[in-house]
Amino acid sequence: MNLVLFAMILALLIPMYEAWQDDDIWQKMLAFASIATKTSIMILIVSVLRDDWMIGVVGIIILSVGNAGLMLLAHLLKRMSNL
Repeated sequence: MNLVLFAMILALLIPMYEAWQDDDIWQKMLAFASIATKTSIMILIVSVLRDDWMIGVVGIIILSVGNAGLMLLAHLLKRMSNL
């Protein structure tokens, strides 16, 4: 399982590198959404390994609410650019 977590951490580096390379705000927001999703999945894996459901609840909250806030920010940026 440690190998799986290490592979997931390496997979986190891909969107970080993409966000660093590109100046487009939409690409950066997509990269941050990808990072949030992968991080919450890693939290869920750690909660299963440790048999701790409180950590799992935190992972579920991040998974469900974290991307919603990012999408609200995307809509605000879209409306501001139309003005």
